[in-house]
Amino acid sequence: MNKEDYIAVFDSGVGGISVLRHLRSLMPGERYLYFGDSANAPYGTKTREQVRDLTFAAVENLFARGIKALVIACNTATSVAIGELREAYPDRILVGIEPALKLAADHFPGGRIGVMATPITLREEKFECLMRRYDTSCRVYKLPAPGLVELIEAGRGNSPEAEKLLHSLLDPYAGKLDAVVLGCTHYPFATRAISRVVGEQVLLLDGGEGTARETRRRLEEAGLLSRGPGEIRIENSRADDALLQLSRDLLES
Repeated sequence: MNKEDYIAVFDSGVGGISVLRHLRSLMPGERYLYFGDSANAPYGTKTREQVRDLTFAAVENLFARGIKALVIACNTATSVAIGELREAYPDRILVGIEPALKLAADHFPGGRIGVMATPITLREEKFECLMRRYDTSCRVYKLPAPGLVELIEAGRGNSPEAEKLLHSLLDPYAGKLDAVVLGCTHYPFATRAISRVVGEQVLLLDGGEGTARETRRRLEEAGLLSRGPGEIRIENSRADDALLQLSRDLLES
């Protein structure tokens, strides 16, 4: 691989495919290498140290293979490790993701906003800082969703099982929300189930489009945008043909 060719996209599993869809839509001429670490998913219920070590191991491997940019398409990995990663790779194009709370606050000034995310993302100081910027102008609810990532990894993000889990998590907020921020890149693959539970009138927002725009900005600034035919390679730490097929299906969903 030529480092001038590929943008690597890293996630704890298949969730970052939701970000890859935005990247492809915005920059169809680029070549993408997607790496999901499903063998170690979910990251959101692990310790901070475990997430940090897994993220660094994946990032080091991807940079060693020769890439021009890296997108951390995982809110948990970003919240835990992005600061250290930028210190370790100050000269590389490295883009993270964060919950789209600003976008929700702009849509609903003074509104009621739920942030669905993994438990560790909601505990991290990075999210606390983000929340403090908006909880004076909006009412922000933390909505941890343990168990949802595992269902999405199994291709059951919009199943009756997922809906039952979401009812147990979100029913206390029925009628209380204007928007739900999907603060995990897996969650866009459960939007139908989430909407059925919180109501079709509740706006669902995620940070994937903003991450794609920032990636394009950084590449353009560095003179590294491609105008080729485009290509997508999908790899996963779990050697499972069904999982790779699920990744391809989610990309086209």
